[in-house]
Amino acid sequence: MKYLLLLAVLGAGLWLWVRSRRPRVPPPAGRKAKPEDMVQCAHCGLHLPRSDALLGEGGLFCGAQHRQAFEQSRHE
Repeated sequence: MKYLLLLAVLGAGLWLWVRSRRPRVPPPAGRKAKPEDMVQCAHCGLHLPRSDALLGEGGLFCGAQHRQAFEQSRHE
């Protein structure tokens, strides 16, 4: 039993020694992407990134079909 304990202590010591000798890699020096604003479709209420939204007479839309449907409903 004492040999098993001695072996465990030596193994842990060796692991700590090897771990401390490893070179530390700095994090990559790149720009992190900023979170994008989310907008809501004026027709169906779907939330989507601003860059994917289509601008229409009544606001922002998730697609051309919803923009067209919204604009037709306003003109009727």
